[in-house]
Order: sequence, then C-alpha cells, then structure tokens
Amino acid sequence: MKLLLVEDDPSMQVTLQRSLARRKIDVRVCGDGALALAHWRAVEPDVVALDLSLPNLDGLQVLAQARAEGLRTPVLLLTARGTVGDRIVGLNAGADDYLPKPFDLDELEARIRALRRRNQNAGPDPVLNPQEVGGLRFEPDSGAIYHRAEVLELTPRELALLKALMMKPGHAVTKERLFELVFPGETDVQYEAVEVVVYRLRKKLVGTGAALMTLRGLGYLLRAEQ
Repeated sequence: MKLLLVEDDPSMQVTLQRSLARRKIDVRVCGDGALALAHWRAVEPDVVALDLSLPNLDGLQVLAQARAEGLRTPVLLLTARGTVGDRIVGLNAGADDYLPKPFDLDELEARIRALRRRNQNAGPDPVLNPQEVGGLRFEPDSGAIYHRAEVLELTPRELALLKALMMKPGHAVTKERLFELVFPGETDVQYEAVEVVVYRLRKKLVGTGAALMTLRGLGYLLRAEQ
C-alpha cells in the first residue's frame, strides 16, 4: 500500500515513516505544498495523509487544487486545528476523513486502511453525477446546460465557468484554474475578473436548485441546494 505523507515537521516525518513502514505501508514523504502536488500527480498513491500547516501552499490549497485537477485519491487531513469549523471546511474542500493531532498511531493506520478499502470498493456515486447538479443538466454532446427542459441562457464566459464547476460538484475549483478556463490566453485580464463572472452567474442560478458557493482561500464550488 502506497501512502503520500505531506508533513513539514522533520521529526514527525521520520517517526511516521518508520512506524508505518513496520506496518507494511510504503510511505513517500513531502514537506512542501507545491512539491506535494507534484508528487501526488507522479506517484498516484492509495491514500494521502495531508497536514494543513505547510509552506508555500497550505494543506487546504493543496487539496483544492488536487481536486480541481481531478485527483480523486482519498485524503486524510492531519492537523492541530481541531475546531468544528476547520473540519467542515476541510471536508467541503474534498477531504475524506479528518484526524486531529496528537493522534494514536494505531488509529492513524486504521483510518488509512479504511480509506483505501472504501476507495477500492466504491462504485459510481449517483449523488455526485458530474453532469447533473440540482436542477441543472450538462449535455456533453451539445455543450449546453439545461434547467429542466430549457437551455440556460448564459454568456460564453458564464458557460465556461459553470461547466468547470459542474464537472467537480461539491468540490472547490480554484480561482486560478477558473481563470485559465474562462479567460484562456488573455494576459491583459486580472484574476479578479473571475469574481465578476461568478457574481453574474450566481444571479442566473437562482431557482435552479444549484448554489454557487465561495470558499475563502480555496475557490468556488457548485452544490445542490438542500
């Protein structure tokens, strides 16, 4: 079993790597957020154990970017931040489980193995059908987005942004990634232009059963309204 451990504390790195290796878990260690993404793409681990406090990109930014890129590896967040709010933000950003520090090594191993089993046994999730969110339906053949039987009237930029969010329902997509999709090759446009498109799109989604949410520091996500 391959585990990517993203932890910036050198002593914690050594302790966990040695302890988990004795339990037949192959641990790759990374202490930097940006490097963690590169390792994640290259290694394709079974599980990622991700600390929130990291240099360059913090754990939530790493997680949001990985999910935006389509990396579906199960993620266990490891953090000293123990409030309910932090746990909710982490889970909404795409984490699968949460273990506050300090933790017991046996519990860490159990959670890692449980995530791997759950991922191996998981079938398609009808709730997160990437082509339907709330009352919206994306038709890949035509490229149109429908609300009930009617095509949703959107500008090209609004359509590009909404399509990007519909392909990642319930997961944050970073502003940087949305900028690349909505303003491709436009070097004279600022990142803040994404906020204008989001503002206009959010008004058009009223009554569709889909809500466009802002997660500070993470980006935007689309979810079905409760």
